[in-house]
Amino acid sequence: MRVGVLTGGGDGPGLNAVIRAVTKSLIRHCSAQVVGIEDGFAGLQEGRVRQLDWRAVSGLIHLGGTVLGTSNRRNPLMEGEAGAQRVLESAQALGLDAVVAIGGDGTMAIAQALAARGLAVVGVPKTIDNDIVGCERSFGFDTAVAVATEALERLQTTGQAHGRVMILETMGRDAGWIALEAGIAGAADVILLPEIAYDVQAVAAVCRERESRQRFTVICVAEGAHARDAGVVVQEVLPGRDEPVRLGGVAHVLAAQLQPLLDSEVRATVLGHVQRGGAPTAFDRVLATRYGNEVANLVWRGEFGRMVTLQGGELTSVALQAVAAGRRCIPAEHPLLRCAREIGVSLGEPA
Repeated sequence: MRVGVLTGGGDGPGLNAVIRAVTKSLIRHCSAQVVGIEDGFAGLQEGRVRQLDWRAVSGLIHLGGTVLGTSNRRNPLMEGEAGAQRVLESAQALGLDAVVAIGGDGTMAIAQALAARGLAVVGVPKTIDNDIVGCERSFGFDTAVAVATEALERLQTTGQAHGRVMILETMGRDAGWIALEAGIAGAADVILLPEIAYDVQAVAAVCRERESRQRFTVICVAEGAHARDAGVVVQEVLPGRDEPVRLGGVAHVLAAQLQPLLDSEVRATVLGHVQRGGAPTAFDRVLATRYGNEVANLVWRGEFGRMVTLQGGELTSVALQAVAAGRRCIPAEHPLLRCAREIGVSLGEPA
């Protein structure tokens, strides 16, 4: 067999661990020839590959980023059938019997469309947002939560020193998993999520109560969060690009909303791409390795058009078509939301 491996969409901790595991598993169990496809589907369309042997992937498990490069600006489907056809022709010219696509919902949507056109492709879920349908835990998420948690702890100490309201903005376009778990782990007093529109007066009330008691307040807000009265997500439109609209800046908007209502000084910090970079945690290294090994088994068994996933703590697979259908947001009755409320964390809801 000759198998191509690519990483698509945004980068995330653990990508190299997957590349390492899938390559070693395919070489060891079916003597496959593995090639790395550079810069995602753009590289597949253009035929840019490099050989991946045992030595080439050794020592990658702890490295952040992706040694293959990635792209979220080049979607061959945006070029219509001609773009999709070029991908299929390139895969055939490269002699690929299968393609392993590692990425988020956008990468899986492209993989599904190409699978429907005849490409033998399997997927591995990657998103620090943890929002892929049918997957309870994607690699990279644990690392992002750990980084955000440490940031909250550091902001708490400076907030205590100066008696300030400290706002930390995490990633999370449509799903607030990072903000929710990091907020709980980092002892945030307020957690604001895209799934629950926040009330500015309710947030201000928490801050005022803490002004008289503990002097400081820590707020963790996901980039896709928005106020009830505004109903608008802060976003930056990027004309002429295929990538999704960028979000960001809600922490500064919230700071401006709160400052007139409080005596304390309000400061905002946007964590940004710090959450995506650096070495993966031990948990993410193990999970990424398991995903890489299992997706190699999908290839070996010829179970194409599917994505390896974690459900009920066990590895399994789901159809790419089901994954491409939407995003996994926090359910209204999720136990972590109940837990947060019961330990006194405000979710920005009116009293």
